[in-house]
Amino acid sequence: MAVNPSIFREYDIRGLAERDFNNEDLQTIAQGLAIWLHAKGVKTVLIAHDCRLSSPRILEGLKAVLVACGFDLTIIGHASTPCFYHACFTLHPDAGVMITASHNPAPDNGMKLMLGKDALFGSQIQEVWQMVAQYEKDGKSPLAGVAPGSVTEIDHTTAYVSDLLSRVELGPRHLNIVVDCGSGSVGPFAKLVLDALKDKVTYTGLNFTPDGTFPVHEADPVKPKNLVDMQRLVLSEGADIGIGFDGDGDRIGVVNDKAEILWGDQLMIIFWREIMAKHPGSLGLVEVKCSQVLYDEIARLGGRPDFCRTGHSLIKARMKEEKALFAGEMSGHIFFADEFYGFDDALYATLRLLRILSNEDRKLSEMMADLPRMSITPEVRFHSPDDEKFGLVEKLSAELAKKYPVITIDGVRVIFPEGWGLFRASNTQPAIVARCEASTPEKLQEYTNELNELYLRLQPGGEPIKWE
Repeated sequence: MAVNPSIFREYDIRGLAERDFNNEDLQTIAQGLAIWLHAKGVKTVLIAHDCRLSSPRILEGLKAVLVACGFDLTIIGHASTPCFYHACFTLHPDAGVMITASHNPAPDNGMKLMLGKDALFGSQIQEVWQMVAQYEKDGKSPLAGVAPGSVTEIDHTTAYVSDLLSRVELGPRHLNIVVDCGSGSVGPFAKLVLDALKDKVTYTGLNFTPDGTFPVHEADPVKPKNLVDMQRLVLSEGADIGIGFDGDGDRIGVVNDKAEILWGDQLMIIFWREIMAKHPGSLGLVEVKCSQVLYDEIARLGGRPDFCRTGHSLIKARMKEEKALFAGEMSGHIFFADEFYGFDDALYATLRLLRILSNEDRKLSEMMADLPRMSITPEVRFHSPDDEKFGLVEKLSAELAKKYPVITIDGVRVIFPEGWGLFRASNTQPAIVARCEASTPEKLQEYTNELNELYLRLQPGGEPIKWE
C-alpha cells in the first residue's frame, strides 16, 4: 500500500504532511473517505483547516475529490477545532472534516472527522481505512460519474464568538491574566473574546498570531517547557492566572497566581465545585490518568465518580451515552454539557474559569489550598512501537495484578497501599503513557522505582522511565 495505514489512529487520521498526505495519497484518502461518507448517507460536509502550512493544500485536494463525488460542501476556512465543532453543531451538516494535527509538531497534519454531531473514533476510523485500502487496490468508486456537488464558503467567526460571549457572564472582580495562544489557530478567536471583555479583564497576550511553523514553542500546554514564558509573565505582571492553548484550540493549560502548573485533574476540581453545587449527585467521569484526589473530591461533593478511558472522542461518546454534564482529561480537553454543547473548547473553558475567579475573593492558589498535598509525577511518555505497545502493557498488567489490585479499563492502573501507578498504550503515538501518585515523596520514589524495575525486566534493553 502506498497510503500509510498507521495514520488511521484511534481518534483521527494523523501523520507527516508531505509524506503521508502528498497529493497522490491525499486523493486516495479522499476517495476512500467519500465512499465511506456515501455509505453513511452523507450529502453535506463542512470543512475547516488550522494554520499549518500544509493545511490549505490538503483542503484544496480534499475539496476537489468530494465535490467531484457529488457532496455539497460548506467551507469555513481557517478556524480552531472548537469553531469547527460549533459550526457542526449549529449549521447541522451531515458530516465534517477538520484539517489539523492538533498539538503535533509543525511537519505533521491530519483530519478530525465528524458524523453529524459525533466525533469518529476507533472502529469507524478503521472503516474509513478499509475504504481507502479498497479504493487503492482496485481504483473503483460507486461515485464515479455522479453530478458534481457545490461549494459554499462562509465565515463562522462571528457566530461562534458571539455564542461564547452570550453564555458566560463574569462577576464583579476585575481580573489580570496572561494568555499564550502558542502561535496556533485559536489566536484570532481569543483576541475577539478577550477584547470584548476589556471592562472585566486585562490581558497580556503571547503568540496570538497564527504561524504554522510554531516559531516560539510547541503549541502543547501539557509540556512544562512550553509554559515558561507564561509563568514568567504571571509573576512579573502580578497576574491572577495564566492560560495556554494547544495548536487547534481544544485543550487548555493553566498556571495559577504563583505560576504553579494546574494539571487537568486539578482544573476539573475547580469546575466540579461549581457544577456539583447546581447539579448534586451528578456522574463524574474520571479518566484513568487523573489523580485520586479528583475521584475523592467528586465523591466528597456528593457526585458519583467513575473511571473512564482516555481519549477526547471516547469521553464525549461516554458523556452522550450517560447524559453526563461534565468531564475532562489530564491533557486539558474539558467538556461542558451543563451550559454548553459538550465538545472540548479551550476558549469556553477559559470563560468558565474566569467566571469562577471573578466571583471569588480568594486567589486561585488559595482556592486549591484545602486539597490533600500528594506527590505526583506529570504524565510521561516513553517510546514503544505501535505493534508492541499494547502487548507490553498487557504483560505489565498481568505482573502487577499478581501483587496489587488493578483497574484495567484502559491500560493498567495499579492501586498501591498509599497511591497508584499507570501504564497505558498511547492511541496517538508509538508510546506508552505512565503516571504515578503517592502520599509522600518517599512513597512516590518507592513506587516509581518498582514500576521502573518491572518495566526494565519485561523490556530488556529499554531505557529507565524518566518520571520528571
